[in-house]
Amino acid sequence: MAKRLEGKVAVITGGASGIGECTARLFVQHGAKVIIADVQDELGQTACRNIGSSEAISYVHCDVTNETDVENVVDTAVSKHGKLDIMFANAGAPGNNERKILATDYEDLKRVFDVNVFGALLCAKHAARVMIPAKRGSIVFTSSVGSVTHGGAPHAYIASKHAVVGLMKNLCIELGEYGIRVNCVSPFGVATPMLMGALRVDEKAKVEEFVSGIANLKGETVKAVDVAEAVMFLGSDEGKYISGQNLVIDGGYSLTNIALREGIKKLRSS
Repeated sequence: MAKRLEGKVAVITGGASGIGECTARLFVQHGAKVIIADVQDELGQTACRNIGSSEAISYVHCDVTNETDVENVVDTAVSKHGKLDIMFANAGAPGNNERKILATDYEDLKRVFDVNVFGALLCAKHAARVMIPAKRGSIVFTSSVGSVTHGGAPHAYIASKHAVVGLMKNLCIELGEYGIRVNCVSPFGVATPMLMGALRVDEKAKVEEFVSGIANLKGETVKAVDVAEAVMFLGSDEGKYISGQNLVIDGGYSLTNIALREGIKKLRSS
């Protein structure tokens, strides 16, 4: 297998589980040296043992809302591997599952923005600190299909994911001068622990069945590896001229509007 990330060094926040863990695994398979940064210490350490050697992958405790933690994980990557090529700012918080504006809670809103927006900004800041002198690098944020669709999800979460896309676009303009590319991935319905918790469903297969039922693209089930492959492309030399893009991984879901189709069905059945 051709190793598409040979010689590259990556930090993956939220890398202990879900999309982050899958991306860490794929990156190591393709020759990268990876630092998993997470607050789930036991899961993170277990992921590292399962994925590869201590030379290829290691774990650092990191709360992305704490600038000292973010600074430390970037410094660890540089001290251990000599550089940082890819920052995958993937850590996220869904907030509570309340969808009504009248029930919006400030503390929940603040917690979601602290992780999803301020955390992403800190990751970019400290990645840029070491990438600017190197005149190269790739920063990738995890946003959501909620950045291009609306309705059905909590307001705090949706607002935060729109903010991440805006941050990405602004950073793309600033950091392009230094050869640094900045992009987002926005996945649809991957059955991660976070989505399973939000849907209050314990079985991964049931979540995948639900997502496939509402999906536009039939015959495929969106998986964490689909997102990981997109992140790898954006971090690799194959994506060397891609910057400022929100790569929506949704099988066309965000283009659909079922109102007309369902209305016609109802009209014809009446």
